[in-house]
Amino acid sequence: MKLIIQIPCYNESATIEKTLNDLPKSIPGIDEIEILIIDDGSRDRTVDVAREWGVRQFVPFNQNKGLARAFEAGLEKCLELGGDIIVNTDADNQYKGSDIARLVQPILEKKAEIVIGDRQIDKIHEFSWLKKRLQKFGSYVVRKVSQTKIPDTTSGFRAYSREAALHMNIISTFSYTLETIIEAGQKDIPIISVPIETNKTERPSRLFRSNGYYIKRSFATIIRIYTMYQPLRVFFYTGVTTLGVGLFLSLRYLVFMLIGQGKGHVQSVIIAAVFLIVGFFLLMIGLLADVIAANRKIMEQMQYQIKREHFQHK
Repeated sequence: MKLIIQIPCYNESATIEKTLNDLPKSIPGIDEIEILIIDDGSRDRTVDVAREWGVRQFVPFNQNKGLARAFEAGLEKCLELGGDIIVNTDADNQYKGSDIARLVQPILEKKAEIVIGDRQIDKIHEFSWLKKRLQKFGSYVVRKVSQTKIPDTTSGFRAYSREAALHMNIISTFSYTLETIIEAGQKDIPIISVPIETNKTERPSRLFRSNGYYIKRSFATIIRIYTMYQPLRVFFYTGVTTLGVGLFLSLRYLVFMLIGQGKGHVQSVIIAAVFLIVGFFLLMIGLLADVIAANRKIMEQMQYQIKREHFQHK
């Protein structure tokens, strides 16, 4: 059983050695542990420090492509290197290496294919009250749309079985954390969480530039990914609601007509017509999107089979 610990890095020369020193040298049930550095276009000595430490496997980017692309490239490389379990951790020493054994245990015991580290947000003193509330609310929304029970959906400390990694398709360019949980839920991939501890924050988050920016990008990701997997549900409810408004306005105008006041409410007819037309088109778009989603599932299954055959001898 081979475990590969992948670490996406972008200008992490100040913390990468501390992170590497904290990683476990052995874990019960694991025969081999290998470390992979995904260099996301670093301009400092991150790669040199890691190479001097003893890391042999690297995925280099010539320019910064973002966390989602780095994570995806890491999964591909880990599959190529023959990883049976893949653990993703941060290079800023936020997560404790000793918790990796706790992460991989459910996979070793065949209880899950994906395991997310629960940072227990309330215990992180560096997080402001507002940030904690945003994290909790975002996790609640992701739980609802993914139909999972993950309490800390933005945690980057997580483990994937080889089978789960083969199924992952990253669309977002912002972050993989929310997308992969929604994808796992929609594909019925067993996913659970385990409590973990965190170290003191070494630097501010590079994803969390501001509350507004984080909310905008996160909810855009949630809506986009959920719509990809459940387009008919999204467009059906939206279309029916729009049609309902149109029908209400139509009935309202009819009532005014019956009591002889129709001339003063002609605008209701115009607005009602707009809502009815838009609602109808939303329903039609939903039907078309559902057909596209069905084709996408077939293509994803084909991609899974191709990836499985490609990496089976690695």
